[in-house]
Amino acid sequence: MKKLFEINADYQPESFEFTKASQKKAADIIALYPKGRQQSAVMPLLDLAQRQMGEEGAKAEPPHGGWIPRAAMDHIGDMLGMPHIKVYEVATFYSMYNLAPVGKHLVQICTTTPCWLCGSDEIVQASKKHLGIGMGETTKDGKFTLVEVECLGACVNAPMVQINDDYYEDLTSESMKELLGTLAEDMKPTIGSQKGRKASMALSGPTTLEKQAKKAGVA
Repeated sequence: MKKLFEINADYQPESFEFTKASQKKAADIIALYPKGRQQSAVMPLLDLAQRQMGEEGAKAEPPHGGWIPRAAMDHIGDMLGMPHIKVYEVATFYSMYNLAPVGKHLVQICTTTPCWLCGSDEIVQASKKHLGIGMGETTKDGKFTLVEVECLGACVNAPMVQINDDYYEDLTSESMKELLGTLAEDMKPTIGSQKGRKASMALSGPTTLEKQAKKAGVA
């Protein structure tokens, strides 16, 4: 789903500055690249700005998640000696950058073929009904935004969703509603498989290297 990028919207702040902690991280990031190649740091700096907005947004009322204002992109461009439009080009190309406010919990539901075959339609419907919103919408309390995404690379444990940085796998409509309910109460759900699967092994247990799996305590 294409992210919004409305550079003159009312929600766009007039200015943006990295916090002292983020400034230190930004300097460390830029130092990773050879002299004269600082513009290569644009992607991690965009991520840093998004995370700072998320940390600040978690304390706001109503809360919001991480996103990158136009002012942040301009600030990053100035830091790196890049034309602002070049920063916009990067930020609009990659789907992991949110260019408009999102909920505190960004619920990204994978509906690509493996997840669809394993019931992602049920996950979509359960989420929409439980939250009372459609795809691309945010709940009135600012806690949840619901979006549809392409493959997130956890096909073996389909259907699955990504919420902020965490993966939740082997979902059913009921476990998805429980997951959302837990997050709504500002509690941390168990990440990974919701059926107790270890890593990506079969639900029945390891089918190879069984002795090693038992020794490692994953079987």
